[in-house]
Amino acid sequence: MFRLARYLKEFKMNVTIGPLCKLTEAVFELIVPLVMAQIIDVGIANGDTSYIWRHGLILVGLAVVGLCCALVCQYVASVASQGVGTRLRADLYRHINSLSHAELDKLGTSAPITRITNDVNYVQNTVAMLIRLVVRAPFLVVGATIMSFTISPRLSLIFFGAMAVIVLVMYPIMKVTVKLYKKQQKSLDGISRITGENLSGVRVVRAFSRQEYEKERFDETAEEYRKFAVKAGRINALLNPAIFIAVDIAYLLIVYFGADFTNLGIDGMTGGKVIALVNYMTQISLALVVVANLVSIFTKTVASAARINEIFDMRPSVVGAESSPEQDENAPAIEFENVDFSYIGGETAVEGISFTLGRGETLGIIGGTGSGKSTLASLICRFYDVGKGAMKINGANVRDYPTAELRKIVGIVPQKAELLSGSLRENMSLGNPDVTDDRIHKALEIAQADFAKDLDFRVQEGGKNFSGGQKQRLTIARALAQNPEILILDDSSSALDYATDAALRKALRALPMTCVIISQRANSIMHANKIIVLDDGKAVGIGTHAELLRTCDVYREICATQYSEEELREQEAMGDE
Repeated sequence: MFRLARYLKEFKMNVTIGPLCKLTEAVFELIVPLVMAQIIDVGIANGDTSYIWRHGLILVGLAVVGLCCALVCQYVASVASQGVGTRLRADLYRHINSLSHAELDKLGTSAPITRITNDVNYVQNTVAMLIRLVVRAPFLVVGATIMSFTISPRLSLIFFGAMAVIVLVMYPIMKVTVKLYKKQQKSLDGISRITGENLSGVRVVRAFSRQEYEKERFDETAEEYRKFAVKAGRINALLNPAIFIAVDIAYLLIVYFGADFTNLGIDGMTGGKVIALVNYMTQISLALVVVANLVSIFTKTVASAARINEIFDMRPSVVGAESSPEQDENAPAIEFENVDFSYIGGETAVEGISFTLGRGETLGIIGGTGSGKSTLASLICRFYDVGKGAMKINGANVRDYPTAELRKIVGIVPQKAELLSGSLRENMSLGNPDVTDDRIHKALEIAQADFAKDLDFRVQEGGKNFSGGQKQRLTIARALAQNPEILILDDSSSALDYATDAALRKALRALPMTCVIISQRANSIMHANKIIVLDDGKAVGIGTHAELLRTCDVYREICATQYSEEELREQEAMGDE
């Protein structure tokens, strides 16, 4: 919690003025019982009406000044809390975007969303409470106790006893509820995750008629959240009754002993002073109720702050270099040297991969599901760092490139086509904000996206107003508009018909760029200069289409599912020629 206090530095004036105003208001509130005591002991006792009116106007004046102070504090607290919330969300979002894929895989999608919304809201509300009440409530408790001591040192012992009991009750309750609120927030992550999955996969859920199953899954997680919330609420609900019991007992003791002290003349006790002591106890009780609520809020915020700091404590495992490396014009475009890689907590994804790809050449990557094809694409883009070996681009180790420069060199079309809400032009200019409309239209033409004529056309969230094949062609055009040196197509034509796929490959071959094509279709990669066949993370074959048909059993098996034996023999013969 204290680590997030740095966000208050920009609001030093608010943090200073707000508590001062509340402190002034509290001071005036502490004066009120004394004025009332004088009205009772002097004005009412002597029947002095003018005295009563004069002191009544003093009470009104104290109330007006207190109200003005409260309004000023409310305003500065709102400005500070909203400002802290805005800056915290911005920094948290910026930090999440700085994390590499390894950290994002660990976090998932629901946890960052919950923390950037719900958890930040708790922190934001706590800042407002901090400015408005944290100074005022304790000051009223301490101030009222001190004022009671000036009236009657003996009766003030009742105040100290009541507060000691309340503190003994508050501490264990706060200790238990902090743990429960942490578990409650974790359950909220689960609710966010299930909701996100169901909304993004609503078509799949309905296609398999799994609505009832998903409702049950959601209900289980929501019930878990409810149990933690109810348990924490029940324990936290003990605070107010405990406070009121202690205060009510204190009331009885003050009135009982106050009456005896008045009759016996101890400590100069009078009826007005007894009323003043009762009023101070009332102020203490109200302040302690506020403190109890603050404890509840702060326990939630402590849990939320810990979750926020957990993300801030994460450091990206992939960090770009500060300066550009020296590139060798004669070096291959891509070079893998005995590369191994494993995902966090998983088995080896790729092992012992070595190959080179010359500039302007095309590399095809094929293999069964889970063989490591997309992993190779991620390593080339340096979404992850290799665990062993080295990966070079244009003769320089990929670790030596600044991230922004590497993104300009390597353009990737991911396996899942994703479009962002906005205009078509905005989507096409993601990789190059300065790209011209002519360049965009040329990229759309190469990607066979002839349906996209109007660059001002509005794209719905996730590109829902396009078919799967249209989205794939638009994402290919987006990468081409960036004009990269190396283009990676990660199974990005799977939704295209054979004619469109063939036209796309023909257009790409005419481009002066290095191309990496990952596909399940042999016909998509058969004309590549080099083909890598992956099986269980290992390269079991590297060569041309014809060479692999003769030397690699895995590749021939893949092709046999897509071509007849006669066609395979013809392709081998064409390769020999």
